[in-house]
Amino acid sequence: MIIVLAYCAVLLSFASGLLALLMNQQSHLLAANQFIVDKYPNLAKPLQNLLHYSLDVHRFPVLLRQAVFILLGLSGVFAVLAGLSVLLTQAVILDQIPLGLPWLPWHVRFDALSGFFFLMIGIAVSAVSLYGPSYVNAYDERHHPFAVLGLFTGLFVAGMLLVLLANDAFMFMIAWELMSVASYFLVAFQHENPANRRAAFLYLLMAEVGALAIILAFGVLASFADGFTFDALRNAPLSNLWASIAFGLALLGFGMKVGIFPVHVWLPEAHPVAPSHISALMSGVMLKVALYGLIRFCFDLLGNVQWQWGVVLVVLGTISALGGILYAMMQSNLKRLLAYSSVENVGIMIMTLGLAMIFLDSGFPQLAALGFLAALFHAFNHALFKNLLFLGAGILHHQTHELNIDHMGGLIKKMPHTSLLFLVGCMSISSLPLFNGFVSEWLAFQTALQADVLDNGILRSLIPVAAAALALTAALGAACFVKVYGMIFLGQSRSHHSEKAHEVGDKTMLAGPILLAVLCFLIGVFPGAIINLIDSVSLQLIGQTMPNDSTLGWLWLAPVSAQQASYSPPLVLVGVLVAGGATFWYLRRNPETKTMRRSATWDCGFGGINARMQYNCSAFTMPFRRIFANVWLIDERIDKTMKGAMQQDVAAVSHHLQIEDHTWGRLYQPIERGVNNLARLIGRIQTGNIRTYLGYSFVTLLLMLWVIS
Repeated sequence: MIIVLAYCAVLLSFASGLLALLMNQQSHLLAANQFIVDKYPNLAKPLQNLLHYSLDVHRFPVLLRQAVFILLGLSGVFAVLAGLSVLLTQAVILDQIPLGLPWLPWHVRFDALSGFFFLMIGIAVSAVSLYGPSYVNAYDERHHPFAVLGLFTGLFVAGMLLVLLANDAFMFMIAWELMSVASYFLVAFQHENPANRRAAFLYLLMAEVGALAIILAFGVLASFADGFTFDALRNAPLSNLWASIAFGLALLGFGMKVGIFPVHVWLPEAHPVAPSHISALMSGVMLKVALYGLIRFCFDLLGNVQWQWGVVLVVLGTISALGGILYAMMQSNLKRLLAYSSVENVGIMIMTLGLAMIFLDSGFPQLAALGFLAALFHAFNHALFKNLLFLGAGILHHQTHELNIDHMGGLIKKMPHTSLLFLVGCMSISSLPLFNGFVSEWLAFQTALQADVLDNGILRSLIPVAAAALALTAALGAACFVKVYGMIFLGQSRSHHSEKAHEVGDKTMLAGPILLAVLCFLIGVFPGAIINLIDSVSLQLIGQTMPNDSTLGWLWLAPVSAQQASYSPPLVLVGVLVAGGATFWYLRRNPETKTMRRSATWDCGFGGINARMQYNCSAFTMPFRRIFANVWLIDERIDKTMKGAMQQDVAAVSHHLQIEDHTWGRLYQPIERGVNNLARLIGRIQTGNIRTYLGYSFVTLLLMLWVIS
């Protein structure tokens, strides 16, 4: 029954994509309607009315979009049910599908690890299905046909779900490529813009390079195994050297998709140009599918993890987390900022996975389970609040036609519902108490603070440095999203579009963000429900669950020792409510504070405040830019236009600021130049002379005969 729910989720996502193709067949259906009416004029009037209503030129697109998203939503619901069922029963379900190669049918495995990521994808897809019908109405059907968007969205979701079900290397790569290629077409959806085509090509290029690395990683295991099934790969007798080579290839392949430094460059290019609900799925759950692949490969297929692998993950995760948030702070494009923020959060997940590897190989399985749980819990939380923020960015773009934060402002009065939902997302991603992001980062800190149990002096020095970097990352993340929320929703409007903005007319567009915001709060207050589910995954892969030194597990979290550190979200909530209620009662009771006086903001004697007096993004981040100047490539200059007879009077002053990623200039541009130089060298063999080509063929034939003989 559980596997049937999983299959239904996959089939419904496929069906939603295929149904979207009917949008291209609208003219044919209308002709069919007219043919039926003309050929059978004696049909009952109600039947004719039904045909006319269902195929009407105005109603058909609306009904079809709704049907597509209904199927997509049902796919998400079935994925949630399947994931919860397998997590609660702790079942391991094996099956085969008669597809694939004649000698290798598709092998299916649905276990706790797959179920947890099924749950994650299901929630995100359900929220997108509520949000999507109103959002896609903004696209012009002639230039951006819904048939393309709906088809590849369905294939994209189906590909992600199939990756989680795969139990052999062949099915895994087919599903992986389906996910990658479908998402490429979604990134290139608005292809009339050259920047969008460039971003889509970059994404596809890196996705295919990553896929080659994953194939090679599977190839290393398969060369020592009896087949391509995961059961055969688990039993492959690998030496430490070959296991490390396979780990390195898997880290490169999955790391490109998950977005760790320095192979993260496609994220800030692809996410801003994709439709917002697609950006939400890509950042919220597609990155987690790559994380699933890394976990499945390292903790399941390779099995015996090595502490050296953990060190690599800790270093890369720390650099990704700190670098990602520093680059995010410098961005003025909202979706680009959120993309860099995903690099930061992925870094936290990778770092805690590395800690789990170190503790597991060092003989501390309970601490390894704690780190493993912290990584998965943060992945789940990130799927919630990053989806919420991307959907909120889509609403802002839908209503203001802007993604530049410097062109917004004052939207809290014009879009109060959106501002509240966006505030929940900002508080969650900033790891503030009572919201879900705090719990997972707190667990990550608790894992890192246990480094004193290790005997290796290098590790005991490295891990506290990573913990300090994580603390700095959390502080910078809070500052970054103070900037985001303050610039967008507070102050005065900075543009005409922002001035004329208003709340979305179709309230169903807010249903998806409301669902995600409620979950961010509930999981922040009652994290035990998700922790119990993740314990099933930890028990499957590590053989341990998270320790909890508390008799009231649902009320207190004490992952190591109640004397060292504990946290009770319900009691914190009660304390906040009591303190807030007492403060309100006192203020309302005191005659001096019972009435609130409203007056204009002090303008410092300038004669009235205007939007130009407000901080913009570059002004807000200037102190950070001065402190961490070497992190970016900064081109900043001030140009003055002079006037007057002696050119001594300043007519105008302009400030230019350009901030670029070091990775482009130091890694990717040299690779680009090397590839171009190699292509020019190879191009010299194209002489256009038939005798030269015959000579090439003759030499090749001789070499082949020599090799074969």
